[in-house]
Amino acid sequence: MTSTDAGTTRAWRNWAGNVTARPVREVSPASVDELADAVRRAAEDGLRVKPVGTGHSFTAAAATDGVLVRPDLLTGIRGIDREAMTVTVEAGTPLKRLNAALAREGLSLTNMGDIMEQTVAGATSTGTHGTGRDSASIAAQIRALELVTADGSVLRCSERENPEIFAVARIGLGALGVITAITFAVEPVFLLTAREEPMTFDAVTSGFDELVTENEHFEFYWFPHTGNCNTKRNNRSAGPSAPPGRISGWIEDELLSNGIFQVACSVGRAFPAAIPSIARISSRALSARTYTDIPYKVFTSPRRVRFVEMEYALPREAAVAALRELKAMVDRSPLRISFPVEVRTAPADDIALSTASGRESAYIAVHLYRGTPHQAYFTAVERIMTAHGGRPHWGKVHTRDAGYLAEVYPRFGEFTAVRDRLDPDRLFGNDYLRRVLGD
Repeated sequence: MTSTDAGTTRAWRNWAGNVTARPVREVSPASVDELADAVRRAAEDGLRVKPVGTGHSFTAAAATDGVLVRPDLLTGIRGIDREAMTVTVEAGTPLKRLNAALAREGLSLTNMGDIMEQTVAGATSTGTHGTGRDSASIAAQIRALELVTADGSVLRCSERENPEIFAVARIGLGALGVITAITFAVEPVFLLTAREEPMTFDAVTSGFDELVTENEHFEFYWFPHTGNCNTKRNNRSAGPSAPPGRISGWIEDELLSNGIFQVACSVGRAFPAAIPSIARISSRALSARTYTDIPYKVFTSPRRVRFVEMEYALPREAAVAALRELKAMVDRSPLRISFPVEVRTAPADDIALSTASGRESAYIAVHLYRGTPHQAYFTAVERIMTAHGGRPHWGKVHTRDAGYLAEVYPRFGEFTAVRDRLDPDRLFGNDYLRRVLGD
């Protein structure tokens, strides 16, 4: 195990650069036993412990002034069970490596989010999700978990083994222990046909229920200061595979979505008055296209323009009203918003702190270019979302506390009871967890 102590540890920053921390110690355990030793030693030294992934959360969920656990050496596939159709993977494995490895084995996850830079433990612990009519978040695809708890012991849980812990630990916010391995359900690799096309805001919102019902995976982006949206429908296909052409794919995914968008955001930050004009141009730049490929190549896309983000999960039936309120708020305010608003859906699931726990959900995500003051916009958006009983994404900017969250999560007390049992001394605590879970 590699380890660094105070005086040699460097400040840790998240991907967006809006959260920093300076731990006393950093450790990179190469095995579960080494991790357990590091946890026990931290407890003896009176230091709190937090694992970090790739820092893609916009909150301080992973920040610590104690021992920072880097999972870089806890990577790779432990095993594939083709009878049970599961894969067991080390917690520090990046999703992009898991996706590529599964594809080589002729396998795939059922659903995934739109980026795959995160570690599997980081993505699931914060409730990362994509969009789906029938298939839910990445955490909902978990079949078993292994974690090191506060006393340094290794605990395994599934529907059959420690089921009361499994019910809450799939989205555990790092509050219950350090995850060391995850077993996911997988299925034979399949093809998805993606159909992307522009549509007006009024058409998308008036037809939202039909668009969700008629497609396995539907999402759209609304460009503030315009009445324009870009929609994406992903549905299973018998083939044949027809990925985007190398040149046209590069133009859409790199030049327009990253390169030119980066320039547009930089110009908008320097000259906010230009943003509405830029939005009108950029909202018309993306043209309709259809392509067919294996799942991770359709679900995910590169995100090189750095931003900060707030996302709320609403009851699905409240989504259109909230969106119209959001658009009206932007239209009448002096705000200048350079990033599109993203809308996705998920079926209800059975995970205590899942944003879709017990209810069909729609997600509304707002972004601003990194370095742009975001408080006025995010505060106004949050006011709309909370009026509809919204649940904030655990890894994205929000101001909610345990009092509010206990009201919108019927199983909140179930989670905190397991936490009290597994980590009574809050070895895995930090300021963020104190705010959202209470003491």
